[in-house]
Amino acid sequence: MGSPGAGKGTQAELVSQRFNCTYLETSKLLEASFREPKEGEYVEAEGKKYFLTEEKKLWETGFLNSPPFVTELVVEKIQELFGQKKSVLFAGSPRTLEEGRIEMPLLAELYGKENIFIIVLEVGEEEVAFRNAHRRLCQLMRHPILYSKETEALQFCPLDGSPLVRREGLDDPEVMHVRLKEYRERTEPLLQYFKEEGFTVHTINGAQLVASVFEDIVKVLPQ
Repeated sequence: MGSPGAGKGTQAELVSQRFNCTYLETSKLLEASFREPKEGEYVEAEGKKYFLTEEKKLWETGFLNSPPFVTELVVEKIQELFGQKKSVLFAGSPRTLEEGRIEMPLLAELYGKENIFIIVLEVGEEEVAFRNAHRRLCQLMRHPILYSKETEALQFCPLDGSPLVRREGLDDPEVMHVRLKEYRERTEPLLQYFKEEGFTVHTINGAQLVASVFEDIVKVLPQ
């Protein structure tokens, strides 16, 4: 967990490779459902219809999507991965108390509460703003490329060779302001919920170099 730009995606890629688990990226589930939404197309959750065009507008303007809509997508994927006997790693999900109160009990039931580890990456808002202003993704697989002296001249992804592009919209300053506000007001309260429910929570300094953050994460996970 962590605010937009905390480095969740980068660390999730590294951890999933090190521990051989499936990286379930909620944003990719959402992006896939929003790719070419047709007028009137919807997902039904908790007896209500959530229209994809409306959810896409929320997404593009920095607001969190409707929790029942997101949960419907995520729960289906969790059950699929558990059925395949795969370990799972999330980055940035759940994002709201409503999502957490459905997803976490399911994960505890399937995998066991003792096998769930929550890691929070702490990064100051100035650093977050800088990272998001310089963030790029690869065009093919959407690998996040953090800005540094070593990466500033890169034009192609070192992992798959596709061109590096800026994520239009979501990383614009006005949208980022909304996303950070949403994180503080709707995502941070989850931390208290996790602790009250007895889940293991570790806080890591996410402002360090990528390798140092990864090293600290590895230290708190069972080998």
